[in-house]
Amino acid sequence: MIIANALYDVVFKYLMEDRGIAKLLLSGLLQTEVSDLELMPQEYAADLKDKVLTVYRIDFKAKIKLKDGTDKMVLIELQKAKFATDIMRFRRYLGKQYAHKGNVVEKNGKKYPLPIITVYFLGYPIKEIADIPVIRVVRKYLDVGTNKELSVKAEFIESLTHDSIIVQVGAIKKKRRKNELEKALAVFEPGTKHEISINENDYPEKYKPVIRRLLKAVQDQKVRETMEVEDEILAELEDKERLAEKALQLMEKERKEKEEALKREKEAKLKLASKMLKYGESKEDIKKETGLSLKEIERLRKR
Repeated sequence: MIIANALYDVVFKYLMEDRGIAKLLLSGLLQTEVSDLELMPQEYAADLKDKVLTVYRIDFKAKIKLKDGTDKMVLIELQKAKFATDIMRFRRYLGKQYAHKGNVVEKNGKKYPLPIITVYFLGYPIKEIADIPVIRVVRKYLDVGTNKELSVKAEFIESLTHDSIIVQVGAIKKKRRKNELEKALAVFEPGTKHEISINENDYPEKYKPVIRRLLKAVQDQKVRETMEVEDEILAELEDKERLAEKALQLMEKERKEKEEALKREKEAKLKLASKMLKYGESKEDIKKETGLSLKEIERLRKR
């Protein structure tokens, strides 16, 4: 079966706007049942020459099942990135979520901030753990005195810290032994392939609505055209990224060369000042000749 590559913004949006599919994928990622979802898509458009780049993220207000069977309302922020430089964008969006007055839940007539869970789909590897497809970052409460984990959950801590899930798209197909979730996430592929070939018989049964939705996406002419525009924009951004990296490398090289030159100059001045002290020259004359401070000269004299 040929389907659209879900890593593309336009395809990702098409896929996750289906509430049933969003609940299915998020339940797998969170490893708990997502019983209810309210989608709140956020788009930011930026002009780039004659094109417009749309940065896409999705926020969900979700009801999830806890281990004890109770329900909990959370805010899930789901973002996707092809460049490592997107880290600062992640931080900006996360800061906005913490500050947003609407991200609250009401209990007994009082409003409380919604706990936040972040989900990141990365089109590039995290160097230290590049071979792991899905990483869950789960907080623990520890009593520092005993180093024991606490079983309670406090509103204060839940409101100010968060769990995260990172999906490394490039690692999904490299791993030989896959669970159902990792097999389902094979619809995300790094690079610029618009289409992905999926063996429907090998794809997990409960996740098959995902590939059916992506089959529709690949047949949608508007989706296909938008993928091509995204390729053009990302190619330009990659060129700019490479130029910026070269500029930074050049600046760093010049900085180091300048530091080395100043160091050699200082060493030469100290050497000259030592000789002048040896021949009985006054500190004032040495200062005038070398540009060293009187304190520096005095330190040389005491050696």
